[in-house]
Amino acid sequence: MTSESAGREKPWLASYEKGVPEFVEYEDVCLPAFLERSGERFPDRSALNFQGYRIQFRQLKEMVDRFASALSAFGVTRGDRVALLLPNTIPCVAAYYAVLKIGAIAVMNNPLYSDRELDHQFNDSGAKLLVTLDLLGNRMIDLRPKTRIKQIVITSIGDYLPFPKNWLFPLVAKKKKLAAEVKPADDVFSWKAVLADHQPNPPAVTLGFEDVAMYQYTGGTTGVSKGVMLTHANLSKNVQQCRAWFPTFNEGAEVMLGALPFFHVFGLTTAMNFAIYMGWEDILVPKPQPEQLLEAIGKYKPTFAPLVPTMYIGILNHANIDRTPLTSIKGCFSGSAPLPVEVIRDFEKRTGAVIVEGYGLTETSPVTHISPFAGGKRKAGSIGLPISDTECRIVELNDGRTDLPTGETGELMVKGPQVMTGYWNKPDATAETLVDGWLHTGDIAQMDAEGYFYLVDRKKDMIISGGYNVYPRDIEEVFFEHPKVQEATAIGIPHPKRGEAVKVFIVLKEGTTATQEEMIAFCHEKLAKYKWPTEVEFRTELPKSNVGKVLKKELRKKMRKA
Repeated sequence: MTSESAGREKPWLASYEKGVPEFVEYEDVCLPAFLERSGERFPDRSALNFQGYRIQFRQLKEMVDRFASALSAFGVTRGDRVALLLPNTIPCVAAYYAVLKIGAIAVMNNPLYSDRELDHQFNDSGAKLLVTLDLLGNRMIDLRPKTRIKQIVITSIGDYLPFPKNWLFPLVAKKKKLAAEVKPADDVFSWKAVLADHQPNPPAVTLGFEDVAMYQYTGGTTGVSKGVMLTHANLSKNVQQCRAWFPTFNEGAEVMLGALPFFHVFGLTTAMNFAIYMGWEDILVPKPQPEQLLEAIGKYKPTFAPLVPTMYIGILNHANIDRTPLTSIKGCFSGSAPLPVEVIRDFEKRTGAVIVEGYGLTETSPVTHISPFAGGKRKAGSIGLPISDTECRIVELNDGRTDLPTGETGELMVKGPQVMTGYWNKPDATAETLVDGWLHTGDIAQMDAEGYFYLVDRKKDMIISGGYNVYPRDIEEVFFEHPKVQEATAIGIPHPKRGEAVKVFIVLKEGTTATQEEMIAFCHEKLAKYKWPTEVEFRTELPKSNVGKVLKKELRKKMRKA
């Protein structure tokens, strides 16, 4: 099979459920226009629900327009980068759409990141304005001089709460560490004051469909994190592909559980942008722990729930599971890691919902594969079928070009309108990853005769812990700074709740001693908490290839035998 014929032979099409097209008739419409359309069609329908505080689609559109006006007044213009450092809150959604509306580039950042990690992303992206929480405000004010950020806009969890929570919040917030006093500083502004000071009439900007809309940072086992350049077309078309895959769901008729973090592209597309496009209410869950998820489901009755395996597992194992009605949920989408069959069965039994597993990458906006939802076959262990307009190949691992027969294992390659335009400021990495329009995923997979795909291993050694992507190189670089460490390498190990956790193997410098506790503590100020290793093993040497590369495969093999 040649690369040309790979695009013509699509065994997965026979496995599509009724109503799902091979090709999508796309609207060349950017995300902000979808919000405006939902505002016209469903002006009084709740768009966002934050702990019971609801704003309608017309109110969200006005908020976006006001903040877009503010960004313009701050000097943000087409092509400028704006960093968002927020959990799933109302300002997170509004700020993102405002940035895109004026032709600027959104840079989503994880609020759990350390200053070291944020420093890199702020500087690499060239962000000139930051929107963040008061809880992070003082840290960001201190970090700002090391970056090109000029203005900081501060919001608070307490900005949008229903009665009586809004009345109680000031009394208990600081004690419960839900709010913080931000020290006085130049060019630091309150979110609500900024909205009040600007009218909802931003300058008209004609967006280019192929223009870059955002940098979404990802990483790997070699080098620092890279800014994936996703265009308006990538984001818009991936949402439209998701819409085509779920034809039984109607616009303006469902309620989304917005628990996946919007600062990750999985949550951004499937839980935020998809809800806006469909005119659905989105229940925002800033801290998606089992108790908060069950509370949101029980109170607000979502009908569609994209989650990661750790969330399903956490819900099923929580003490409140039997006291929480779950039957409002009709459909669930699971990604980021395999979902155990017993978890699928238990969750579906309790809810009456259908869970479909899927797959994607930051570089693909992210969705490329989903199992059939209604009337199609679901196979245990499969990531599903390539979605509409998506071509896939399995190629030989060594040369990255030769197509392999059905059932053989090789590297998964993907081609489609959701594939990134490249990595920001990294032409060499782009050229290695994108070849003639085909994306090298770095994942090892196989396809069966019916076009279902299965992941075998992760070529890039990425660890997925609690739904978060953890890149071994980030952790290894921190340990190389320790004065006692000669060598260090990190791998993923099974974890009963998180799916995977980090284990680090360390070779100490001659004449030194250290403890596991000492090494883990060394990470605390340098890495986000979910990246901290749970185990450290000291060794006299690490297994290596004849060119000196650490053989993580050997370490994993020994771990499995232990």
